[in-house]
Amino acid sequence: MAMRLIEIGIILIVIVMIFGVILTSVENSTEKVMKTQEINNMEKLASETLDYLINNPGIPNNWNEYVKGTPGLAIVNVDGQTIPNSVSYAKLIALGENYEDMVYEKLLGSKIKSSIELIPQESTISSVKIGDSDEGNVIFSTNRLVKCDFYKGYALIDFQNDGKCNKHHAQDKHSCNYFKVFPGNLRKSDYYLLVDNDEVYHLKYIVGTTSEEEAQNWQTAHSNKIYLNDKIDFTDDSAVVFIHLDKPHARAVLVSVPKDFDEKFLNYDYFRTNECKLTMKAWY
Repeated sequence: MAMRLIEIGIILIVIVMIFGVILTSVENSTEKVMKTQEINNMEKLASETLDYLINNPGIPNNWNEYVKGTPGLAIVNVDGQTIPNSVSYAKLIALGENYEDMVYEKLLGSKIKSSIELIPQESTISSVKIGDSDEGNVIFSTNRLVKCDFYKGYALIDFQNDGKCNKHHAQDKHSCNYFKVFPGNLRKSDYYLLVDNDEVYHLKYIVGTTSEEEAQNWQTAHSNKIYLNDKIDFTDDSAVVFIHLDKPHARAVLVSVPKDFDEKFLNYDYFRTNECKLTMKAWY
Protein backbone atom coordinates (compact mmCIF):
# COMPACT_ATOMS: atom_id res chain seq x y z
CA MET A 1 0.00 0.00 0.00
CA ALA A 2 2.84 2.35 0.93
CA MET A 3 4.57 1.62 -2.37
CA ARG A 4 1.36 2.42 -4.20
CA LEU A 5 1.12 5.80 -2.51
CA ILE A 6 4.74 6.55 -3.35
CA GLU A 7 4.12 5.72 -7.01
CA ILE A 8 1.04 7.97 -7.07
CA GLY A 9 3.07 10.79 -5.44
CA ILE A 10 5.83 10.46 -8.03
CA ILE A 11 3.27 10.50 -10.85
CA LEU A 12 1.64 13.64 -9.43
CA ILE A 13 5.03 15.37 -9.13
CA VAL A 14 5.84 14.50 -12.76
CA ILE A 15 2.43 15.78 -13.88
CA VAL A 16 2.94 19.03 -11.97
CA MET A 17 6.38 19.44 -13.51
CA ILE A 18 4.96 18.84 -17.01
CA PHE A 19 2.20 21.39 -16.44
CA GLY A 20 4.83 23.85 -15.17
CA VAL A 21 6.95 23.40 -18.29
CA ILE A 22 3.88 23.78 -20.54
CA LEU A 23 2.71 26.87 -18.66
CA THR A 24 6.16 28.46 -18.87
CA SER A 25 6.34 27.66 -22.57
CA VAL A 26 2.91 29.20 -23.16
CA GLU A 27 3.86 32.31 -21.19
CA ASN A 28 7.13 32.68 -23.15
CA SER A 29 5.33 32.20 -26.45
CA THR A 30 2.69 34.74 -25.50
CA GLU A 31 5.37 37.22 -24.45
CA LYS A 32 7.25 36.71 -27.72
CA VAL A 33 4.06 37.20 -29.74
CA MET A 34 3.27 40.39 -27.82
CA LYS A 35 6.86 41.64 -28.24
CA THR A 36 6.79 40.88 -31.96
CA GLN A 37 3.47 42.70 -32.28
CA GLU A 38 4.90 45.73 -30.45
CA ILE A 39 7.92 45.83 -32.77
CA ASN A 40 5.70 45.46 -35.84
CA ASN A 41 3.51 48.33 -34.64
CA MET A 42 6.58 50.47 -34.00
CA GLU A 43 8.03 49.71 -37.44
CA LYS A 44 4.71 50.56 -39.09
CA LEU A 45 4.35 53.83 -37.16
CA ALA A 46 7.96 54.92 -37.87
CA SER A 47 7.75 54.06 -41.59
CA GLU A 48 4.43 55.83 -42.06
CA THR A 49 5.70 58.89 -40.20
CA LEU A 50 8.85 59.11 -42.33
CA ASP A 51 6.86 58.73 -45.56
CA TYR A 52 4.45 61.43 -44.42
CA LEU A 53 7.27 63.85 -43.60
CA ILE A 54 9.06 63.55 -46.95
CA ASN A 55 5.90 63.79 -49.06
CA ASN A 56 4.12 66.63 -47.30
CA PRO A 57 5.32 70.24 -46.80
CA GLY A 58 3.29 70.58 -43.60
CA ILE A 59 0.25 72.67 -42.72
CA PRO A 60 0.67 75.52 -43.45
CA ASN A 61 3.47 75.19 -46.03
CA ASN A 62 5.63 77.64 -44.08
CA TRP A 63 4.93 76.15 -40.63
CA ASN A 64 8.67 76.29 -39.86
CA GLU A 65 8.62 80.10 -39.86
CA TYR A 66 6.11 80.18 -37.02
CA VAL A 67 6.69 76.70 -35.52
CA LYS A 68 2.93 76.11 -35.53
CA GLY A 69 0.66 73.67 -37.30
CA THR A 70 1.47 70.20 -38.58
CA PRO A 71 5.11 69.56 -39.57
CA GLY A 72 6.25 68.26 -42.94
CA LEU A 73 9.66 68.28 -44.62
CA ALA A 74 8.85 68.23 -48.33
CA ILE A 75 10.09 71.08 -50.54
CA VAL A 76 7.60 73.35 -52.32
CA ASN A 77 8.94 74.66 -55.65
CA VAL A 78 8.52 78.16 -57.10
CA ASP A 79 5.28 77.09 -58.76
CA GLY A 80 3.80 76.05 -55.41
CA GLN A 81 4.03 72.35 -56.19
CA THR A 82 5.17 69.82 -53.59
CA ILE A 83 8.24 67.79 -54.59
CA PRO A 84 7.75 64.15 -53.49
CA ASN A 85 10.55 62.46 -51.54
CA SER A 86 12.29 65.71 -50.66
CA VAL A 87 13.60 67.41 -47.52
CA SER A 88 13.79 71.13 -46.88
CA TYR A 89 16.84 71.88 -44.73
CA ALA A 90 15.11 74.87 -43.09
CA LYS A 91 12.16 72.68 -42.10
CA LEU A 92 14.46 69.92 -40.82
CA ILE A 93 16.25 72.39 -38.51
CA ALA A 94 12.92 73.78 -37.28
CA LEU A 95 11.71 70.24 -36.63
CA GLY A 96 14.85 69.50 -34.63
CA GLU A 97 14.32 72.54 -32.43
CA ASN A 98 10.79 71.37 -31.57
CA TYR A 99 11.18 67.59 -31.85
CA GLU A 100 9.52 66.63 -28.56
CA ASP A 101 6.32 68.49 -29.35
CA MET A 102 6.07 67.99 -33.11
CA VAL A 103 7.41 64.46 -33.61
CA TYR A 104 7.22 62.56 -30.30
CA GLU A 105 3.83 63.94 -29.26
CA LYS A 106 2.10 65.12 -32.45
CA LEU A 107 3.23 62.51 -35.01
CA LEU A 108 4.15 59.50 -32.86
CA GLY A 109 1.49 59.93 -30.20
CA SER A 110 4.09 59.72 -27.40
CA LYS A 111 4.45 56.00 -28.17
CA ILE A 112 8.08 55.65 -29.27
CA LYS A 113 11.36 57.53 -29.13
CA SER A 114 13.12 58.36 -32.38
CA SER A 115 15.85 60.26 -34.21
CA ILE A 116 16.16 61.44 -37.82
CA GLU A 117 19.44 61.90 -39.71
CA LEU A 118 19.94 63.54 -43.11
CA ILE A 119 23.05 62.18 -44.84
CA PRO A 120 24.17 63.88 -48.10
CA GLN A 121 25.51 61.47 -50.73
CA GLU A 122 28.63 62.26 -52.78
CA SER A 123 28.94 65.66 -51.15
CA THR A 124 31.28 67.62 -48.89
CA ILE A 125 28.37 68.45 -46.57
CA SER A 126 28.25 66.87 -43.12
CA SER A 127 25.20 64.90 -42.00
CA VAL A 128 22.57 66.51 -39.76
CA LYS A 129 20.92 64.57 -36.93
CA ILE A 130 17.88 65.64 -34.89
CA GLY A 131 15.72 64.02 -32.22
CA ASP A 132 16.28 61.88 -29.15
CA SER A 133 19.55 60.28 -28.08
CA ASP A 134 19.23 56.55 -28.74
CA GLU A 135 22.11 55.49 -26.47
CA GLY A 136 22.32 52.08 -28.13
CA ASN A 137 18.62 51.22 -27.68
CA VAL A 138 17.64 51.30 -31.36
CA ILE A 139 15.21 48.52 -32.31
CA PHE A 140 14.22 49.63 -35.79
CA SER A 141 15.82 51.72 -38.52
CA THR A 142 14.41 52.72 -41.92
CA ASN A 143 15.91 54.71 -44.82
CA ARG A 144 14.61 56.79 -47.70
CA LEU A 145 16.48 58.37 -50.63
CA VAL A 146 15.44 62.02 -51.00
CA LYS A 147 16.28 65.32 -52.66
CA CYS A 148 17.55 67.93 -50.17
CA ASP A 149 18.09 71.65 -50.70
CA PHE A 150 20.13 73.07 -47.76
CA TYR A 151 20.71 76.76 -48.74
CA LYS A 152 19.53 76.52 -52.34
CA GLY A 153 16.99 79.28 -51.64
CA TYR A 154 19.86 81.80 -51.75
CA ALA A 155 20.98 80.67 -55.22
CA LEU A 156 20.20 83.08 -58.08
CA ILE A 157 21.78 81.22 -61.00
CA ASP A 158 22.90 77.60 -61.29
CA PHE A 159 25.32 77.67 -64.21
CA GLN A 160 25.23 73.91 -64.63
CA ASN A 161 21.57 74.12 -65.61
CA ASP A 162 20.95 77.81 -66.40
CA GLY A 163 24.19 78.85 -68.11
CA LYS A 164 22.53 80.43 -71.14
CA CYS A 165 25.07 82.39 -73.16
CA ASN A 166 24.27 85.42 -75.29
CA LYS A 167 25.71 86.05 -78.75
CA HIS A 168 29.26 86.70 -77.46
CA HIS A 169 30.03 83.08 -76.48
CA ALA A 170 29.14 79.70 -77.97
CA GLN A 171 26.72 77.76 -75.79
CA ASP A 172 28.60 74.48 -76.32
CA LYS A 173 31.83 75.95 -74.91
CA HIS A 174 30.69 78.38 -72.20
CA SER A 175 28.20 78.96 -69.38
CA CYS A 176 26.87 82.51 -69.14
CA ASN A 177 24.12 84.52 -67.48
CA TYR A 178 23.37 87.90 -65.91
CA PHE A 179 21.48 89.49 -63.02
CA LYS A 180 20.28 92.95 -62.04
CA VAL A 181 21.35 94.58 -58.78
CA PHE A 182 20.69 97.86 -56.95
CA PRO A 183 22.99 99.72 -54.52
CA GLY A 184 20.62 98.84 -51.67
CA ASN A 185 21.13 95.15 -52.40
CA LEU A 186 24.86 95.44 -51.69
CA ARG A 187 24.19 97.09 -48.35
CA LYS A 188 22.08 94.14 -47.22
CA SER A 189 23.58 91.20 -49.08
CA ASP A 190 26.85 89.70 -50.28
CA TYR A 191 27.10 88.21 -53.75
CA TYR A 192 29.40 85.26 -54.45
CA LEU A 193 30.27 83.03 -57.35
CA LEU A 194 30.73 79.61 -55.75
CA VAL A 195 32.44 76.85 -57.71
CA ASP A 196 32.83 73.16 -57.06
CA ASN A 197 36.18 72.23 -55.51
CA ASP A 198 37.06 70.21 -58.62
CA GLU A 199 36.65 73.33 -60.76
CA VAL A 200 39.17 75.44 -58.80
CA TYR A 201 42.17 76.31 -61.01
CA HIS A 202 40.38 74.66 -63.97
CA LEU A 203 37.65 77.24 -64.51
CA LYS A 204 38.01 80.77 -65.90
CA TYR A 205 35.48 83.55 -65.51
CA ILE A 206 34.64 87.12 -66.52
CA VAL A 207 32.46 89.45 -64.42
CA GLY A 208 31.39 92.76 -65.92
CA THR A 209 28.61 95.30 -65.76
CA THR A 210 28.47 95.99 -69.51
CA SER A 211 27.67 93.80 -72.50
CA GLU A 212 31.26 94.07 -73.81
CA GLU A 213 32.79 91.35 -71.63
CA GLU A 214 34.73 89.90 -74.55
CA ALA A 215 37.15 92.84 -74.27
CA GLN A 216 38.05 91.88 -70.70
CA ASN A 217 40.60 89.32 -69.59
CA TRP A 218 39.62 85.89 -68.36
CA GLN A 219 40.50 85.23 -64.73
CA THR A 220 41.23 81.84 -63.20
CA ALA A 221 39.14 80.72 -60.22
CA HIS A 222 41.82 80.39 -57.54
CA SER A 223 39.24 79.83 -54.82
CA ASN A 224 35.93 78.00 -54.50
CA LYS A 225 34.23 81.28 -53.55
CA ILE A 226 34.64 84.55 -55.43
CA TYR A 227 33.35 87.73 -53.78
CA LEU A 228 31.49 89.89 -56.31
CA ASN A 229 30.35 93.03 -54.48
CA ASP A 230 33.62 94.83 -55.21
CA LYS A 231 33.39 93.88 -58.89
CA ILE A 232 30.04 95.60 -59.48
CA ASP A 233 30.13 99.16 -60.90
CA PHE A 234 27.04 101.36 -60.93
CA THR A 235 26.64 103.90 -63.73
CA ASP A 236 23.00 104.52 -62.87
CA ASP A 237 20.62 103.55 -60.07
CA SER A 238 21.16 99.88 -60.96
CA ALA A 239 23.60 97.59 -62.70
CA VAL A 240 23.24 94.54 -64.92
CA VAL A 241 26.04 92.12 -64.10
CA PHE A 242 27.19 89.60 -66.70
CA ILE A 243 29.04 86.43 -65.71
CA HIS A 244 30.79 84.22 -68.27
CA LEU A 245 32.49 80.88 -67.57
CA ASP A 246 34.74 79.09 -70.03
CA LYS A 247 33.06 75.68 -69.70
CA PRO A 248 29.61 74.43 -70.69
CA HIS A 249 27.45 73.32 -67.75
CA ALA A 250 30.05 74.61 -65.31
CA ARG A 251 29.59 73.44 -61.72
CA ALA A 252 29.18 76.93 -60.32
CA VAL A 253 26.39 78.93 -58.73
CA LEU A 254 25.70 82.63 -58.11
CA VAL A 255 24.35 83.30 -54.62
CA SER A 256 23.11 86.29 -52.65
CA VAL A 257 23.37 85.78 -48.89
CA PRO A 258 22.68 88.05 -45.88
CA LYS A 259 25.60 90.04 -44.49
CA ASP A 260 25.65 87.89 -41.34
CA PHE A 261 25.66 84.59 -43.23
CA ASP A 262 28.12 82.09 -41.72
CA GLU A 263 31.05 81.82 -44.13
CA LYS A 264 31.69 78.17 -43.29
CA PHE A 265 28.57 77.36 -45.30
CA LEU A 266 29.77 79.22 -48.40
CA ASN A 267 30.37 75.98 -50.25
CA TYR A 268 29.01 75.05 -53.69
CA ASP A 269 27.36 71.86 -52.41
CA TYR A 270 25.19 73.77 -49.93
CA PHE A 271 23.53 75.76 -52.73
CA ARG A 272 22.55 72.99 -55.12
CA THR A 273 20.05 70.15 -54.94
CA ASN A 274 21.69 67.14 -53.26
CA GLU A 275 20.93 63.45 -53.22
CA CYS A 276 20.54 62.46 -49.57
CA LYS A 277 19.64 59.49 -47.41
CA LEU A 278 17.12 60.16 -44.65
CA THR A 279 17.30 57.67 -41.77
CA MET A 280 14.79 57.30 -38.94
CA LYS A 281 15.67 55.19 -35.91
CA ALA A 282 13.06 54.15 -33.36
CA TRP A 283 12.94 52.47 -29.95
CA TYR A 284 10.89 52.31 -26.76
